[in-house]
Amino acid sequence: MSKLRATIAEYDAAKAERVPAETLRTMSDATEQLRSMGVADRSLKTGDRVPDFVLNNHLGEPRQVRHLLADSVVVLNFYRGGWCPYCNMELGALQQALPQIRAAGATLVAISPELPDRAMDTQARHALEFDVLSDVGNRVSGAFGLAFELPEQLRPIYTRLGIDIPAFNGDDRFTLPVPATYVVDGDGIIRYHFVNVDYTQRLEPDELLRHLRGH
Repeated sequence: MSKLRATIAEYDAAKAERVPAETLRTMSDATEQLRSMGVADRSLKTGDRVPDFVLNNHLGEPRQVRHLLADSVVVLNFYRGGWCPYCNMELGALQQALPQIRAAGATLVAISPELPDRAMDTQARHALEFDVLSDVGNRVSGAFGLAFELPEQLRPIYTRLGIDIPAFNGDDRFTLPVPATYVVDGDGIIRYHFVNVDYTQRLEPDELLRHLRGH
């Protein structure tokens, strides 16, 4: 089993021991609801052109995708927020793979809808050496077709877990991006995409590297 998947599998096993079965069923049912709604089907895919956008990083510095693409291939990683354990595991794995990602000629950028101070917290917690961009209002994730409203049945569960999405995102909505990873070439064309409404499933960095290296 690959490294990130092994970490996630270990976490899932512990979660199954401590989280009530009814809660786990509600989470699983919500995922299937999103799948049946075709959320991932409407997202940008390999061969599509990405929209140009400007977002501030965790230091408040603007980053424009067109400028990033002028220098290298860009890997865009959309994550739900620093409150999400699966996102944290993925970000940590990407940080470990960062030297190899750069050696393959790519720039890595992470994007979430959280407020800038939350993005800074996430960057500091994992000592991330790549930009963490704040997509307040899910404007960019919406342009990629990734934005969705958290199903109603999950909201009280999140509240019990201390996850206040409107507060984290700075609005009164429960909008999140479907976790996704895109490899975008210098012409702004998506050369590889990974989009999965099951937020427990993430792209293994080794697989990302294979695509970056053209294998």
